[in-house]
Order: sequence, then C-alpha cells, then structure tokens
Amino acid sequence: MFNAVCSQYFPPKPKFTEKDVPPGSQVGKVFLVTGANQGIGLELVKMLYPTGATLYLAGRSQERIEKAIKQASAAAFTAQEKKLDILWNNTGIGGDPEGTTTKRAIEGHVGINCVAALLFTQELLPKLQEAAKTAPACSARIIWTGSLMIETHSPTGGIQYEFVEEGKTTNPARDYASSKVGNWYLAVEAAQRWGNYGIVSVVQNPGNLLTNIYSHQPKWLMAILKLVLYEPKLGAHTLLYSGFTPDVGIEKNNGAYIRPFGYVAPNGRQDIYMAIAAGEATKFWEWCEKMYQLHI
Repeated sequence: MFNAVCSQYFPPKPKFTEKDVPPGSQVGKVFLVTGANQGIGLELVKMLYPTGATLYLAGRSQERIEKAIKQASAAAFTAQEKKLDILWNNTGIGGDPEGTTTKRAIEGHVGINCVAALLFTQELLPKLQEAAKTAPACSARIIWTGSLMIETHSPTGGIQYEFVEEGKTTNPARDYASSKVGNWYLAVEAAQRWGNYGIVSVVQNPGNLLTNIYSHQPKWLMAILKLVLYEPKLGAHTLLYSGFTPDVGIEKNNGAYIRPFGYVAPNGRQDIYMAIAAGEATKFWEWCEKMYQLHI
C-alpha cells in the first residue's frame, strides 16, 4: 500500500488536459457538475465552458453558484434537457466536526456524500440512459469522488455500519474516509447495474488539493498541509480525464479507480477489493436506498 499512497501524495503531472478537449468539441453535449461553485468544480467548469457543451452547475450556495456562472463567462443553461451526457458527482463535505448530521439524522459525511449523491444520480438516470442511446460508445459517464483517505483512514473492510448508523459524526477523519469508500462502492455498483445501458461509472481521487474542504481545520494544521497540497486546477484535470479518457469504457475499466492527476491504477487497499468481491458494494447501495426511502 505504501507505493499507492506515495504516488498519490506526489502524483505525476497531468497527461490529459483541456487541450485534449478543445473549444467547440462538445457542442450538443449536456454536462452537470455538482459542487461547481468553488474549488475543483469551478476549475472544471472553466475547462468545460469553451467546449460548447450545455453546462449545469449544482451547488449548495446560490450566491456562489451565481458567482461561478459569471466567472465561467455566463455559460448558458436551459430549464429542461432530454439527456445528460456526463454527471460529475463532485460536491461533498469533509472533516466536519463531531456531531455533524443531516436533517434526516444520518451521519453527515455519509448522508451528504453518499446517500444524497445516489438519490440525485438515480433521479438523473433516465437522462443518462437517453444520452447513451445516441452518443458515441462509452461517452455517457458518471464520475464519483474518492480520496486518498480511503487508504489512510477508512476502517478495515471500508465501512463499518456501527459507525455510519450512529446518526452523527463521531470521528471526522474515519467518517469522511468511510464516505469516500462509499463513493467507490457506488461507482462499482453503478457500473454493474447500468453498464448494460452503455453508461460508464468510475471513481477518482482528484488529489490532495487546497480547497474549502479543509475549512474546519486549525490554522497550525493548515500551515503544514499547505506544504503538500496542490492547486485545485490540477485536481480538475483528474475530473476531466475521468470524463473523457478512452482508457475506460463498458468493457474496459468500468468501475475503475482513477488516481491523480488522471490515470487508471488500483487503490492500495486490498481489503476493500475483497469486500467488493464479497458483495459489500451491493450492500452499501441498498443501505443508501433504504436511508433515503425512509424520508421521501
């Protein structure tokens, strides 16, 4: 696992950049980016806007969304779309303090990063299916967001339900890492369930980036972290690669793990691969469905 962790702390330069998705190349496509109001999501939007695609920006702050739209040169949005070509599930919380919960009393990190993300994605599934019918093969995609903390902080086997079912955050690092394992599980399970529709699903670790996800950390810790954190634009290259690379497809690397700043390689946690093989991704998917079905 050491090599996997080290390579993600000190990743190679991006091999896939906005030059590989040139201006005007995505006219007629429809993209949706969650968490598009700041950080990595905003940097991705800046890269996507010149391509000519229709962009939807989703975020938790209307003020920040409006600012993001302005900064992205007023990308045009429409109220209704018949299809969705790529969904980047980029939004989330991380490192929030003990006691963090959702309005429905679900542990905060898993509730927002996993349960809400799955519900949102399932609501958009018909549009993704529609895109897959007419788009080039393997171009309809769902991009989920992982983290290096999967390797460094998640429990043995990835998720331990006695923790995520407590209803509130009790260990911020562990609970955030568990939510990122959850995103990995959802990516793998979506590939299994929806690959026959022509939909590609992958999970990516964008990298260790200087973003607002560290907003709850003390100043002394941030002073140290800044020594090893990268600019958000580099992380956006990971998302860009995940959305467009020919290295993944229905028959090749569907459900894959993507490392920063854009290449397919295994996660370092073999115990989690064993858990996936034992059906834990399916179990977690069904658990998330149960959680949101209790409240809709």
